[in-house]
Amino acid sequence: MLIVHCPVCGAEGDETDFHYGGEAHIRRPATHDPAHVSDAEQRDYLFMRRNPKGLHFERWRCDRGCGKWFHAVRDTVTMDFKATYGIAELPPRQWMEAATGEWASFFKDKLESGKGKSS
Repeated sequence: MLIVHCPVCGAEGDETDFHYGGEAHIRRPATHDPAHVSDAEQRDYLFMRRNPKGLHFERWRCDRGCGKWFHAVRDTVTMDFKATYGIAELPPRQWMEAATGEWASFFKDKLESGKGKSS
């Protein structure tokens, strides 16, 4: 059983009290210039996802509490939730630094610019 904590309302429960929403930090390509989205950009947005062994950054929804979406850091090997954070936030700095593979590349510029919570 996965135990999840909502950073918005503080609700805590097993995964049946929450709804998994897929990979975190995905930006919809049509948000800023919908007339110039290529087929490849749209395909990647809809179908291409990271599937790492180890730390993964995900979206979850608090179904039995506030109903808000939030992000979580989860280890796909142990299934442990390492941290949860707001939907518009970056993960705590320690988890961005611990990220490997494609996630390390994704967070590299954010770490260099000093963004991310320190806790």
